[in-house]
Amino acid sequence: MERKSGRNIPKKVSENGSFLQYVEIVGIILIAIAVFMFCALLGLNVGSVGVFVAKILKYALGRAAFILPVYLLTIGLGYVIKHEQLTLSRKFFSVLLILVSLIGLTHYFLVPDGQELQPDLLPTGGGLLGGAILFLLKKVVGKAGALIILSAGTLAGIVLTGKFSLGDSLQKASDGMKTGVKNASLKIEDVRQRRRERKSFYNQEKDNENYTEYMEEDPTDIVQPILKFSRTELEGELPTLEIPKEVETVPSSSVAPNNKKTSSGTYKFPPLNLLNPIHKTKTQGINEAIRTQSKIIEQTLVDFGVRATLTNVTSGPSVTRFELAPAPGVKVSKIQNLSDDLALKLAVPSIRIEPIPGKAAIGLEVPSLTSEAVNFRSVVDCAALKKATGKLCVGLGKDISGNVIIADLGKMPHLLVAGSTGSGKSVCINTIIASLLYKATPDEVKLILVDPKVVELTNYNGIPHLLTPVVTNAKQAASALHWAVVEMEKRYTLFAEAQVREINKYNETTEEKLPFIVIIIDELSDLMMVAAVDVEDAILRLAQKARAAGIHLILATQRPSVDVITGIIKANIPSRIAFAVSSQIDSRTILDMNGAEKLLGKGDMLFYPIGANKPQRIQGAFISDEELAKVVNFIKAQAIPPIFEEEVTTQELTGNKKQPFTDNASEQEDELFEDAVRLVVATQQASSSMLQRKFRIGYTRAARLVDSMEELGIVGASDGSKPRALKMSPMEIEEKFFTKK
Repeated sequence: MERKSGRNIPKKVSENGSFLQYVEIVGIILIAIAVFMFCALLGLNVGSVGVFVAKILKYALGRAAFILPVYLLTIGLGYVIKHEQLTLSRKFFSVLLILVSLIGLTHYFLVPDGQELQPDLLPTGGGLLGGAILFLLKKVVGKAGALIILSAGTLAGIVLTGKFSLGDSLQKASDGMKTGVKNASLKIEDVRQRRRERKSFYNQEKDNENYTEYMEEDPTDIVQPILKFSRTELEGELPTLEIPKEVETVPSSSVAPNNKKTSSGTYKFPPLNLLNPIHKTKTQGINEAIRTQSKIIEQTLVDFGVRATLTNVTSGPSVTRFELAPAPGVKVSKIQNLSDDLALKLAVPSIRIEPIPGKAAIGLEVPSLTSEAVNFRSVVDCAALKKATGKLCVGLGKDISGNVIIADLGKMPHLLVAGSTGSGKSVCINTIIASLLYKATPDEVKLILVDPKVVELTNYNGIPHLLTPVVTNAKQAASALHWAVVEMEKRYTLFAEAQVREINKYNETTEEKLPFIVIIIDELSDLMMVAAVDVEDAILRLAQKARAAGIHLILATQRPSVDVITGIIKANIPSRIAFAVSSQIDSRTILDMNGAEKLLGKGDMLFYPIGANKPQRIQGAFISDEELAKVVNFIKAQAIPPIFEEEVTTQELTGNKKQPFTDNASEQEDELFEDAVRLVVATQQASSSMLQRKFRIGYTRAARLVDSMEELGIVGASDGSKPRALKMSPMEIEEKFFTKK
C-alpha cells in the first residue's frame, strides 16, 4: 500500500504541472492577440490580416476598440503571473458589462443624436456594437434613460469586480468633507485667535519723542531701558522703547554718606560717588536686529511644523527673550528640542528655552548682539535695596526685564556659588561684600573671609567688619569653621537663657547686640583637599543649625564636582547661584537640573533661591577693582580699628588629634586602648587572641591595639607564636599614659 501511494503522488504532481503549463500557454496566446490588435489599431505593418482585423474592430467598436486588447492583455497576464482558473467567473461578466457600457457611452457622447447607425459615423463613436446598443436603448427608454442605464451598468460592473464598494466610497467622501470643513473652521478660529492676541497684547501708541526727552535727562537717574516689541511692530515699523517702572533711584541728597555710631567710633557709609556713574544704554540698530531675529525664529518653527505665536520680545542687559505662545496641542518639549536648530539659524552659541513662570508662554533666551554690563551703582542705588530693612540684603544684578534682584542672606540662609574660571564668580563675591559694606555697620555684620587663592579677598584686610584677618591658610580656615560652630553653641545658650529662638528677638531684648556673622569661602575645593573631614563636618553643623544664631555661609568653588559639593553639603545649602559651566553634569551638580551649561559667562547666572520652583536668569552686577579699592580705602580711612577674635584661627581640630606619632595618639584612636593596656599590665603579656577573648572584638581591632602598644614601647616585638613581653614597668606606664588624664 505504501508503494502504491508513493507512485500516486508524482502522478498528481505531474497532472498539476501540466495544468499550470496549459494555463500559461493560454495566457501567452491572449497576450499575443492583444499586442497584435494594438499594432493593427495603431496602423503598424502587420500585414493584410492586421489591416482586416483593424477594420473589423473599428467598424464593430469604433474608438472603443482599444478597450478590447486592454481587456485581453489583462486576462493574459493574470493567467501567466497568477495562474488564474480558466472559468467564466463573475469577474469575467463584470468586466464584459463594463466594456459594453463604456462602448455605449462612447457612442452616446461622440455621435449626434438620431445618427447612431450611420455607417460613416460608426468608426468615430462606439462602432456597430455601440450604435446598436444605444439605438435600442433610446427606442425603449429615451435619450435620458439610455444615459442612466449605461452609467449604472458601468458602476455595477465596477462593483461586481469586488474591488470597489460604492457605499464605502460615499462614506469616505463624506468623512473627507467633514474633516475638511473641521480643519478649515479650526484654521479660521486660529487666525481669529491670533488677531485677538495681537490686539490685546499690543495696542499701544508710538512714543519715540518721549523716549528722546527721557534720554536727555541726568545720567545718574537713568536705568537701562528694556526693549519690548509686538508682533505687528516686528513686521512693520520700528518698535517703541518702553521704560520699566523700576527706574526708581535714590534722591541726589542721599548720595552723601550717612553716619552711624558704633562701639569703636562713628562709622560712615561709603558714598555713591565713589562708584562709576550709570551709563546710557545704546539702542541704535537694536530694533532692526531684533526684528530680523524674530522672523528667523518664526520661519524656523514653521519649517519644523511647530505652531506657535511670537507674543513679546524683551531685550535685557545681555540676553533677549522672545516669548512664544504655543498653539493647542503643541508640547513644550517639542520646542525645547529645537534649541540647537534655532541657535544655528540665529548664529549664536546657545539658546536656553524654558517656560516663563506666571505666563502661558515659553521664553527663548537668545544672547543679545550687544551686551551691556550692569553697573554696580545702578543696583546698590535702587530704591528697593535702600528700603530693605534686613542688614543682610545684597544686590545681585538685574533680570531679563531689567528689574534689580535683591537677595536676603538671612532668608536663604546659606548660599552655594559655583562656576568655571572666568564666569564671574569672584566678581559676584565682591558684589555681595560691597553690598554688605553699603548696608551694615561693623557692629551689625561681621565677616570671616577665607581666600586660599590669596589674591581675591586680601584687599579687605583692615576694614572693621572683619572678625579676623583674611584667612589664606587651609588649616586656619578649618579652624575658623569650628570656631563658628562653638560660637553658634554659645549663642544658643544665650537664647535659651533669654527664652528667645533667634538672633533678632534676642537683640530686641538685650542691650548687648549680637552681630550677624557671614562666612565667605572663595574656593571650597582647596579646603576639601586639605581637611575634608573637618571642613565638611563643620559646614554640615552650621548649615543645619546656624541660621537662627545669625551665622550664614557663602561657599564658592570653580570645580563643581561631587567630591567638592558633596550630597550632604547640597542637602543643607538650598540656595544656589550657578555661573557658566562646561557640561550638563556640572550644571546638575549645582542646580540638580540642566541649564548652566548654556550660560554666556561674564556674570550671566542662574539664581535658585530656597522655595523657588525654577532658577531665575540674572546678569550679575559688575564692580571694578578701582571702584572696590575706593570703597575699601574710604572705610579704612575712618581709622576704626578692627576687633579681631584671635581664637577664630586657633581652634583645635578633631582631625589634628589623630597624629600617629604622639605619645597619647593611640589611646585616643580606640576607646578600648586604656582597658587593653591595663589588661596587658595585669597579665604581663600581650596577644591579639587574648584581647579578642577578653573584649569580644574582631582580630583586626585586637591586632591594631597590640601594634599601637608596640609603637609606644609598652610591649616588645612579635616572637613567633609566643605572647609579646612587657617592656615597661606598670609604674612607668601609669605615669606616662594615665597620669595626664
